[in-house]
Amino acid sequence: MTSGKELQIRLLADPLAYYTLMLNDIKKATTYIYLEIYRFRNDPVGIRFRDYLVKKCQEGVKVRLLIDSWGASSSHSFFQELVDAGGELRFFKRLKFKWDSFAKNHRRDHRKILVIDDEITYIGSANISGYSLNWRESIFRIKGPIAPKFKKIISENFKIYNKYFYDKQAYTRTIHFNGLEILRDVPSLAHQPVKKKFLELINKARNEIVIETPYFLPGSAMRKALANAAQRGVKVSIHIPKKSDVGLMDVLTSKYLGELAQQGVNFFFFLPQNLHAKLFLADRNQFVVGSSNFDYRSLRYQHEICLAGYHKSLIRQMVNHFNATRKESEPFDYQNWASRPAIQRFFESVLVPFRHLF
Repeated sequence: MTSGKELQIRLLADPLAYYTLMLNDIKKATTYIYLEIYRFRNDPVGIRFRDYLVKKCQEGVKVRLLIDSWGASSSHSFFQELVDAGGELRFFKRLKFKWDSFAKNHRRDHRKILVIDDEITYIGSANISGYSLNWRESIFRIKGPIAPKFKKIISENFKIYNKYFYDKQAYTRTIHFNGLEILRDVPSLAHQPVKKKFLELINKARNEIVIETPYFLPGSAMRKALANAAQRGVKVSIHIPKKSDVGLMDVLTSKYLGELAQQGVNFFFFLPQNLHAKLFLADRNQFVVGSSNFDYRSLRYQHEICLAGYHKSLIRQMVNHFNATRKESEPFDYQNWASRPAIQRFFESVLVPFRHLF
């Protein structure tokens, strides 16, 4: 296979390394910088990125920012100097408090995309935030002619930043590039291309499935597909953090681990810090990487972006990444899970009706 052969793709897990590389690429920009991001914090990391972007605006580079209003952790005033220098800034769907506000406010832009000069694209798991410096992430630096595709995606979402109704079919249409697929999710029950791709690859897998995700809370169809794969002899390995940044999610996730483990699914808890990487690999042949978590909220209610397909160099890097993660992880202990306290079981059951919100 030669899919994506025109692209150079580098997987970065160390936040300091990719922040340094991103800033260096931003510094070299001559034409445009487009950024769509869930969180851009007002902290030392965010301030440094903002100041670099302001400088590029002052040099005549076109800078466009689309930031989720819920996740932002920064305000319009934080970017005032950038706007004054000619930068374009929009906050995706500001929070509103009306009778239908919950349904609308719940739908967020969780994508992380940076495109520079039709040449460099970053997608992956990390926001622009100091707390990511202590997490294990997955950011992909892509060099090559796929960049204009991602530029167009950001421009399209820029147009609907404050809209509730739009053509969801058009906004979830798969984009093809040299055998690779760009998968776009929007809040929808009818159009879920990332979930469909996961199910397709799980059902087709014959030897191995490896997943890294910070939040593991898949729906019944996904759980059944993983169990079926394990029962037909596929080695299914799922890496999750021992303790994520969302404690209630950890409690709810625990409810499903024993059932799947009994059916042959292997779980590993990453120990050193939060595991925030989002990676999927089937048979060391087909990957899905990007911003999507393996949970209800991500696959139903959020704008997500993923790249799927085959790329020899990237798959080799992913295998190395998984091996490094495994070395710092402990396996799930079914007996310990089965004897967990009654109070934990109680809270697991209490949280089940709210699983779509996490």
